[in-house]
Amino acid sequence: MTSSFNVHNAAGYERLMGRWSKRLAPLFIDFCGLADGEKVLDVGCGTGSLTFALAEAAAVGQITAIDFSPVFVEAATRRNVDPRISVLQADACDLPFDDDTFDRAFALLVLHFVPDAGKAVAEMRRVVRSGGTVGAVVWDHLGGMPGMRMMVDTVAALSEDGRQLRSRYCFQPMMQPSEMKRTFVEHGLVEVVETELMIRMDYQNFDDYWAPIAAGEGPLGKYVAALDEVERVRTDAAVRNAYEAGRPNGPRSFANVAWACKGIVP
Repeated sequence: MTSSFNVHNAAGYERLMGRWSKRLAPLFIDFCGLADGEKVLDVGCGTGSLTFALAEAAAVGQITAIDFSPVFVEAATRRNVDPRISVLQADACDLPFDDDTFDRAFALLVLHFVPDAGKAVAEMRRVVRSGGTVGAVVWDHLGGMPGMRMMVDTVAALSEDGRQLRSRYCFQPMMQPSEMKRTFVEHGLVEVVETELMIRMDYQNFDDYWAPIAAGEGPLGKYVAALDEVERVRTDAAVRNAYEAGRPNGPRSFANVAWACKGIVP
């Protein structure tokens, strides 16, 4: 499985997105449900935001966390001290588990980076027992992430490359209303429900917002890293201007919406 998400180091990801996925994970678990004694699969675990939230939310029997990136697998493994949790490298589109292995399979902020998201949903359904739950959540890049849209709209005003970035970023897979729900239904899940979850991303200052992107983390960081020196300076200044919005540099808070979907394996 290839992925459109690039990561250089776990610490950079934590500052870019991990700290916010930790806020989203409990809301996602509440939506999908969880029970004591269950075997749960975390698909695309990253640094473990959902993995460790699952361990705290219930007395689950086993949590298996997988990710395609060795950087993430190493980071989650290093953090883990819970014997119920195992972390391994695997492909979301070719899960190395038998049919009906798990009670639940969840994917937190993953499907929009999987080129064949439908295949990943099909694999999650396959490895979950009849009556079990498959759940996923992705950011609404088009209409629900004003902090990130601030950056992509700014670079779109600067160049054609920026406009192409915005088009890619805003229309990744599974992000449009009812898109995940349709995919879940198409792959045989029943009692499918889609909803919106909201958290706030709170930044202390412009550097807190911009540093992980400027360091090349994630799809927006990949764009910035490819700029030449002149365009980089121009972009840094333009995004700072957008962040500050005519006021002194300092804290800013953005409401961020994610689409969440769950379904039952018949």
